[in-house]
Amino acid sequence: MNAEQKKALYQEAEKELISITEGETNVTALMSTVSCILAQKFDYYFWTGFYIVDPEKENELVVGPYQGTLGCLRIPFGRGVCGTAAATLETQLVEDVHAFPGHIACDSRSNSEIVVPVLNARGQLIAVLDVDSVDIGSFDETDRVALETLMQRIFAQ
Repeated sequence: MNAEQKKALYQEAEKELISITEGETNVTALMSTVSCILAQKFDYYFWTGFYIVDPEKENELVVGPYQGTLGCLRIPFGRGVCGTAAATLETQLVEDVHAFPGHIACDSRSNSEIVVPVLNARGQLIAVLDVDSVDIGSFDETDRVALETLMQRIFAQ
């Protein structure tokens, strides 16, 4: 899929998600809906979901709403791709997860990944959006920009 095709799909997904989620404030409902729409819209998405900051355990993520195979239950900040995104508050775009230091293999079929920090309206980290693909190099700047924009539009209002 080329960049223009990706952009068009992301625009469709954003329009659909904004329409569906308008006025919704429940974070679980929002995350469930985002996971579902994105997983259905993009055929190269193998696992799509959220790891939520656990309010009971400092610096730890716990699996939240997702679409796909079994996810890891907990991930410490700083560990693996998701933990790195949570600790740095920076999107992690990983062409080959097997080359990422400390990668956590929740499903051995995953080969590339993008993880986007999700901030609330106060700028606090509430979760990370994790998307995996079975193909190496599935994600690029088009995915990064679109997913960062979407997370901001849905969760930082």
